[in-house]
This record gives sequence, C-alpha cells and structure tokens, in this order.
Amino acid sequence: MQDFSPRISSLRSRLGETRGYLRIDELRARQPQLETELGRPDLWDDPADAQQLQREFSELSDDIERFELLEQRIEDVSTLHDLAREEGDEGLEPEIERELDALEREFSALELRSLFTGEYDDRDAIVEVNSGAGGVDAQDFAEMLLRMYQRWAERRGFSFDIEAATEGTEAGISSATFVVKGRNAYGLLRSEHGVHRLVRISPFDNNARRQTSFASVKVTPFLEDVDDEITIDDKELRIDVYRSSGAGGQHVNKTDSAVRLTHLPTGVVVACQNERSQHQNKDRAMKVLKAKLLELEHRKRADELSAITGEGASVDFGSQDRNYVLQPYQQVKDLRSGLELSNPEAVLDGELDELMEAFLRWQRAESAAAG
Repeated sequence: MQDFSPRISSLRSRLGETRGYLRIDELRARQPQLETELGRPDLWDDPADAQQLQREFSELSDDIERFELLEQRIEDVSTLHDLAREEGDEGLEPEIERELDALEREFSALELRSLFTGEYDDRDAIVEVNSGAGGVDAQDFAEMLLRMYQRWAERRGFSFDIEAATEGTEAGISSATFVVKGRNAYGLLRSEHGVHRLVRISPFDNNARRQTSFASVKVTPFLEDVDDEITIDDKELRIDVYRSSGAGGQHVNKTDSAVRLTHLPTGVVVACQNERSQHQNKDRAMKVLKAKLLELEHRKRADELSAITGEGASVDFGSQDRNYVLQPYQQVKDLRSGLELSNPEAVLDGELDELMEAFLRWQRAESAAAG
C-alpha cells in the first residue's frame, strides 16, 4: 500500500498558509458584523453603501466556505488513507491519488491570491489601449489586444465595459478605454501595463512582408469618487473670531463676527466675514472648508494614480515589455518575468492567467531582493 502521508502533510501545511493570506480569522470575526449591517431596515437608504456591503459579504462568505471545504476534504482523504493502510486495501489508491491531485491543483490556483500585495489589487480596473509605431498594423494590433482582454474577462466572469474607442485610419483602433469589474481585476491586469510588440506577416502588405508593430497598455485602479459629504471632527478645527475689516456692509464692520477656520490635519484655512452674524459666518466657512477638503482629496487621489501608473514610455523599438511573435516562429515572451509560451494564438484569445501569475511572482521576487 502506497504511503501518501507526505503529500497529506504538505496539504495541511498549505492549508495553514491559506488561513494566513486569506485572513480567515479576520473574516470570521467580520462576518457577524456584516450580517448585522445587512439586516438594518434603512440599509437601502444609501444604495451605493448597500451594494458595497453586499459585495464584501459575498466575497467574505466565499472565502470562508472555500477554506472550510478544503479543510474538510483534506481530513476526508486523510481518513480514507488511514483506513486503506489499516486494511491493506490497495484498491483505494487511485481514488486517494485523484483527490490529492485535485487538492494540489486547487491550492496552486488559490495561492495566486497570496501574490496580491498592492493597496488597490482588489479593485476594478480601468484599461487604456493605444496603438504605437507600425501604422495600420499597430492599429490592428491594438484591436487584437482589446479583444484579448475582453475574452480574458469573459473567461473569468468579469464585466467588461468599453468607455470610449477611436477607430483606426484604415483598420483596427487608434485607442480604447474600458473598465473591467471583478474580484482582483486590477491586481491581475496590472501585469499588462506597458508596451506590447507584435511580429507577423502583415495582412495589409501586398508583398506579405514581416511587420513589427507596437501598442501600449495603461492600467489604473478604478477608485470610486470621494463622497460629497466630508465629516470634520471638531477636535481637528481651530476657530478664530475677529473683527471684520474692509468692504462688506455696515453690519460687518460693527461686530466681532468674522470667523477663520483652520483644519489642523491638512493646514487648510478658510475665513468668512460677509454674513451678519458669527454663527452665519461659521456655517458659511464650514461649507467652504468642506469643499476645499473634497478638492484636496481628489488631488491626492490623482497624485496616487499618477504614482501608480508612472510616466508614459515611448511605444517603439526597444521599449516593449512583452513580445508576441507569429512569424517566423510562434512565441509569447514577457521580458520582465522571462516567461516564454509557444501558443500566441491562445494568448491572443484571452489565455493570460499564466503570464499574469508569472509577472506577480517576478514582482514579488524583485521586491524581496530589494529588501
């Protein structure tokens, strides 16, 4: 009777790692809180908040259920293995082996989640595709990439919405922007950010010559707008009252009604002196302060996105991050991770998971090497 104990022990070890990167203990603590929030009678007074809570609860429940099922399956196969060894029943070996193989595949797929370490990896994604050097072939290539990402999203059950697209001069597209919505969409698609290069026999060349063309892909997390309502804690404010000066009517200059508000965390200062009373001036100043803080938050988000996406690179020879070669041989090579695949047609049909995982593993290794 074959001894499967080492493989079962390995699966238990991987289950322990899974508990960590899925944050199972945190999710179990959060679950009853979400159930309470979802049971509020006023839940749908704020539809956006309700939908976010529902999404969080669904993802949380899926993770807990998946972990518990894996845990149970390991125990079941372990029990079956012990029974087979006790009875010397070699006929159970194929069943045990099949289940161990299936569990190992599931852990390998699940462990991709441990590679999502970025702040925005769990968000949806905005993707922009632009044709580069290569004329009409580049515009055709840009459209091929657009289709590739659409097929990939369909395979994963993600939504795919084209926001805007500009047609090419003769074929294909000059550019397109689309939003992919799904769990960890940005975490996966950020592997696509960069310059893509295609080598093939041009379908637009009457002499059937080999053509090299380029396209760029820009991926950013889809961050929801900051709420219009800004909450300000009184402890974060310094309020100064002073006598108004300058134009503003007879009431302004006769009382100490002007108000200056300083938001201590940000240093934003606003003042109002045009209303008739200190109370009115304070209310007016608070409205102005909230508007300024909202603008500041938007600017901060814009700076974050700029830091995430980086500066635009040239979309030309020597700038590529990934090659797709259809002629004279068949290959896709990501120049960052070093992964080479011999099935470019499948990749262009949306089979991107292997490239995405290789990129994430390469990025984690780079981060580790950098300390």
